[in-house]
Amino acid sequence: MEPRESGPTRHPSYEGVWRFTAAAVDVSVPQARHAVRDLLVRQGVPLHDEIMDGLLLIVSELVTNAVRHAALLSPEIAVEVAIGPEWIRVSVEDNHPYRPKALEADWGQTGGRGLLLVREIALEAGGACDVEHTASGGKIIWAALPLAPAAPGPGAVPQEPVVTSPRTDPSAP
Repeated sequence: MEPRESGPTRHPSYEGVWRFTAAAVDVSVPQARHAVRDLLVRQGVPLHDEIMDGLLLIVSELVTNAVRHAALLSPEIAVEVAIGPEWIRVSVEDNHPYRPKALEADWGQTGGRGLLLVREIALEAGGACDVEHTASGGKIIWAALPLAPAAPGPGAVPQEPVVTSPRTDPSAP
């Protein structure tokens, strides 16, 4: 005999969506990274150490890009953390209309590889990343990662994960 669940399905207590804003200035980069880390610890998210390290690097890269490239048209940025039962999604929103692409950079340059790094970290962890336009003409750059590293079996073919925005209206705060 199989046990039956009674009542609504219980979700882990760490699930939810948190959003904060910051000025598009250099000091916001470490502040955002620390705020995300503190949120995850406070919520008791069972995040594997490798995933945590990659996620915090992604936060740093996305906020740095917003500060360096969008501050003129977006003096404030928003960072959102959405946590599901098996995944975490971080996004950075600004009001600049330019939609960047993770292109292969000239290796002779000292910068320009941030989104390439974000994409590679996300894909290596079994996650995904993308850029979306907002209704106000800005953009949201997001990355979603599993809470635990993917363990591919022998001969497994990597698949692009399906990750959707936890918000029904991407332009809503």
